[in-house]
Amino acid sequence: MTLDRFYPIFDSADWIERLVPLGIKLVQLRVKDAAPDTLRDHILRSKAVCDAHGCTLIVNDHWSEAIDTGCTYIHLGQEDLDTADISAIRDAELRLGISTHDKAELDRALALEPDYIALGPIYPTILKKMKWHEQGLDRLTQWRGLIGDLPLIAIGGMSVERAPGAFAAGADVVAAVTDITLNDSPEDRVRAWLAATR
Repeated sequence: MTLDRFYPIFDSADWIERLVPLGIKLVQLRVKDAAPDTLRDHILRSKAVCDAHGCTLIVNDHWSEAIDTGCTYIHLGQEDLDTADISAIRDAELRLGISTHDKAELDRALALEPDYIALGPIYPTILKKMKWHEQGLDRLTQWRGLIGDLPLIAIGGMSVERAPGAFAAGADVVAAVTDITLNDSPEDRVRAWLAATR
């Protein structure tokens, strides 16, 4: 399965319903601290709009809910790996993406035979407090050499302007969060991303 080069990440179905119809073909739903019913509602709404527009939906963290709602893809951070039931994920034939920040985490991720590897933050990010400093483009090139043909996602401080450098360094896909959601016109920013990555 080939992943689209543009990978926005949103924290609600509201964003996904608003922006996926513009032509997004790969999107992550990253809902934190929601009640079970609310989480399920966000997943089902996101899945409906993605199915209608030929977009691949990736559910962050909530692997059990992803299985229950018939989703096909999940993304796990390193902390999520501590508690996730990898056997159940495999039995459900869910595709799996994993976040990495250093060589030990990469080794752990590769041992699980994921469908893609994410590296970040490439640039400083305002999204969340992280113990990891910016990785830089050289680390992307290093990861490219270590993971073979696996898709490599660049995340963290990414923008339309920085995307070409990430692709040149070895990324297959660039993920964006605040570059879209904090923009004065998220719709225009998505259109700019699509133009830059197609």
